[in-house]
Amino acid sequence: MATAIEIAGGFQSRVPNRSFAGGAAVARVAGVSKSYGSVQALREVELSIHAGEVVALLGPNGAGKSTLVKLLLGLASPTLGRVSVFGGDPKDTVTRERVGSMMQVGGVPATMKVREHIDLFSSYYPKPLLMTDVIELAGLQGIEQRQFGELSGGQKQRVLFALALCGDPDLLFLDEPTVGLDVEARRGFWDQIRRLAARGKTVLLTTHYLEEADALADRVVVINKGSIVAEGTPASIKASTAGKKIRVVTRMTLSSIERMAGVVSVSYDREAVEIQTSAAEATLRELLAADGEVSGLEVSNAGIEEAFLALTK
Repeated sequence: MATAIEIAGGFQSRVPNRSFAGGAAVARVAGVSKSYGSVQALREVELSIHAGEVVALLGPNGAGKSTLVKLLLGLASPTLGRVSVFGGDPKDTVTRERVGSMMQVGGVPATMKVREHIDLFSSYYPKPLLMTDVIELAGLQGIEQRQFGELSGGQKQRVLFALALCGDPDLLFLDEPTVGLDVEARRGFWDQIRRLAARGKTVLLTTHYLEEADALADRVVVINKGSIVAEGTPASIKASTAGKKIRVVTRMTLSSIERMAGVVSVSYDREAVEIQTSAAEATLRELLAADGEVSGLEVSNAGIEEAFLALTK
């Protein structure tokens, strides 16, 4: 399988190239900066998104995620640089007809029925999906005749997803799509996203559920303070930034462990100590040499959460 090298903020990873057929980008952000008065929301951002990819955009609050999405949707213009979607201006009607985006709950009239909402949004597009297909894709069977305001939080999220699908978009923006869903419903939603990607659709996902990004994304883009600080597969980001996690019961103090080779952080976890390290073997050798009575030793790969925290400290 071909690979591409993505370099951002000193981080380098190999990105599987399954969705880069033809080399053309669905969306491209080139040297983009965006300022609101004296506040610089984005700083010289470079990003390409390719057909069939699920890209997770991660970052702390205020990092610039929303600004970047607004630029790609044509809801704002860059101060510097260029944004293109399907090779054109994201504000053009012909471009917007190929793009879908989840709205926020507050922007949807509460008294309209689910079916009425879908019918209205479908009328905005030249070649919308059939009503039955939208309802099936979003899992809305049985609630089509209910008013939006009567629905549960999870049902409302599914309606918002349905409205984003009405135009059969080639590029889909999902902002915190599984908020309010229970575990089973969230997993079902993940399956729908995977099916869309399998059909060649492109998805840009913003989420605070890091396990969601880990489970869904072909590529994770981490943005912090207006700049992209890391970009790569979830596995490559975890391996390159988070290292290993050691859990052990020991008599040693946290300050003693902190001075060991490779230790990034250390904290108590009930009766044990949890150590994040970039050099697990060296840390373990020192630990075992210093305390020959350690017990409950566990070594595992650090997760996406540890990687995210390391990148956005």
